[in-house]
Amino acid sequence: MSFLSATLSRVKPSPTIAMTSKAAELKSAGRDVIGLSAGEPDFDTPQNIKDAAVAAIAAGKTKYTAPDGIPELKQAVCAKMKRDNGLDYVPAQISVGTGGKQTLYNALMATLNKGDEVIIPAPYWVSYPDMVLLAGGTPVVVETSLENSFKLTPEQLEAAITPNTKWFIFNSPSNPTGAGYSWDELKALTDVLMRHPQVWVMTDDMYEHLAYDGFEFCTPAQVEPGLYDRTLTCNGVSKAYAMTGWRIGYAAGPVELIAAMRKVQSQSTSNPCSVSQWAAVEALNGTQDFLAPNNEVFKRRRNLVVDMLSQIDGITCPTPEGAFYVYPSIAGLIGKTTPAGRVIDTDEAFATALLEEAAVAVVFGAAFGLSPNFRVSYATSDEALTEACTRIQHFCAALT
Repeated sequence: MSFLSATLSRVKPSPTIAMTSKAAELKSAGRDVIGLSAGEPDFDTPQNIKDAAVAAIAAGKTKYTAPDGIPELKQAVCAKMKRDNGLDYVPAQISVGTGGKQTLYNALMATLNKGDEVIIPAPYWVSYPDMVLLAGGTPVVVETSLENSFKLTPEQLEAAITPNTKWFIFNSPSNPTGAGYSWDELKALTDVLMRHPQVWVMTDDMYEHLAYDGFEFCTPAQVEPGLYDRTLTCNGVSKAYAMTGWRIGYAAGPVELIAAMRKVQSQSTSNPCSVSQWAAVEALNGTQDFLAPNNEVFKRRRNLVVDMLSQIDGITCPTPEGAFYVYPSIAGLIGKTTPAGRVIDTDEAFATALLEEAAVAVVFGAAFGLSPNFRVSYATSDEALTEACTRIQHFCAALT
């Protein structure tokens, strides 16, 4: 009999972390690897936020806090929700976790029973299905298509809902595709949800502030106020504020759900880092002036990557509305062979060969539930992106 939990056998390690780790190993061995696999901005955390953390340390704000966040941060989240999303919350409706991932995980752990289903559009962030499995639920994956810009249709959502559906996980702009839902597109989905009162909505709004070409972000409870009482609106400071390592995420929702999430967190990690919480207060309450210039940089990088990848025969690369990813299709490359003799029969084979033969790290599409594709993170320098895309062009041109 295995010593390990049977539940653990149902999940797999994060493929994005695995690819990043493999690239790091090759780099440490002397290879000139360009990593496009990690979803982490290359910008430094803004100075005012770092100063707030230093001030917190100097003031001795380094003790335990309430399990799910200091009052000042909860109030800052309430203010942000009102300012940016037109949503009214009080501190009792706010949960602060160690990164956005923990708030999602806490909610699933607090609500799922055996047989409960969670609808997850694919491609999806790699952790959604495995978190559902760890919490004892059943992921119901619904594949979107390149032809529909990787967006779920109302008809697909309606068809996926059963009496066992407990949650619908919604992510816009999306990781891994960068696809963003317009107000009308989201309203069509919320209209479906209004017909099914047993279904709760979990939003992952982590890329809210990373939007381009006039795309206007919106979130389900904002579009359909009738969903307010069964929506958990999740966000964090990791991406837009370049605070990935600070590990602060937050969620807003019904008091009963937030209390249940607090119970889970109190018996797992307890409070997030106190110093990081004070930095997050400044992030949300302080100047937002850096967001627009950063977005211009991301937009330029997006255009660079889309342009260079679109020049490759066999690759189709749509232009995303937000986030900092592109999700090209390699349908035209399946069946070809690399100069080293590897057959590109899957997107995983493509990503592996690209890393080992061209020293470029990307994440294969199967990790996100939709193939044959790969994800590129363009949250790195223009120089690195140009060199990486040049290598991808040469690699693909050499396929036979």
